[in-house]
Amino acid sequence: MVTFLQLNTIFLSMIMEAIPFILLGVMISGLIQTFLSERWIARMLPQNRYVSSLLGCGVGLFFPACECGIVPITKRLLRKGVPLHAGIAFMLTGPIINPIVLFSTYIAFGNDWRMVLVRAGMAIVVAYATAIAVSFLYPKLPLRQAELASAEIAAASDLSVPAQASLKRRLYDVMLHAIDEFFSVGKYLVLGAFIAASMQTFIPTSALMNLGHTPVTASLVMIGLAFIMSLCSEADAFIASSFRGTFSIGSLSAFLVFGPMIDIKNTLMLLAVFRGKFVIVLITLVAGITLVSSLIVGRLLG
Repeated sequence: MVTFLQLNTIFLSMIMEAIPFILLGVMISGLIQTFLSERWIARMLPQNRYVSSLLGCGVGLFFPACECGIVPITKRLLRKGVPLHAGIAFMLTGPIINPIVLFSTYIAFGNDWRMVLVRAGMAIVVAYATAIAVSFLYPKLPLRQAELASAEIAAASDLSVPAQASLKRRLYDVMLHAIDEFFSVGKYLVLGAFIAASMQTFIPTSALMNLGHTPVTASLVMIGLAFIMSLCSEADAFIASSFRGTFSIGSLSAFLVFGPMIDIKNTLMLLAVFRGKFVIVLITLVAGITLVSSLIVGRLLG
């Protein structure tokens, strides 16, 4: 009975944390679909993969979305013609470098700007390196078949509401897109939250923490914890700060960077949009680069 109550509490807390940001994400997705044309995006984005990936890393500053809400925004941008590498760079950094998350990190670590800078800087490095790798590995969009068909239709003709349409009509169209996106994403949020809550309930955290005796295993343990716990990026810094007496700054940075980029909830959402092989490659790249970056951080600041 106690186990069921614990599972129920964790599950509901995840859902309640994520829903506001899912709503924000689908609303932004609807605005992008309705008000931004493919021609405008093509004009604004640099053709150079290195510059456009760097630009994608910086866009997250203006989108206060968590890892759950960022997936529908990224999907909409890709369907509007944003290059895959720029979309991936935005998707990975958006949940970390937005002002809300950086401020919560500052507060959680006792008004310490060092941890804020480490988290933001490492997130940009990991996202940028992953985006560049993806640009070489996947010259074509690795979307699922249904999403690929939609993207091809969008490329052939502008699906936005005509510019001359009334503002009322355009806002109505935003709401329609947002509602459709919400129900499309919501089922994966519920399933992911349930799996994450079950793993938290039945896999003791202490069993994982006992493995972290070396810098490498400590970072791997924190990456695993970040994936299993599937915390909202606005709150994970408070959990990370509670591990300060056990783990080094390097392994803590792995927790703070990997979790918002890849967790159980958004992995299921990614699988709904991208092909399974691409998702596996993406997770492997993010985990590998996060591990190496955390070891460097630990070496420099430990």
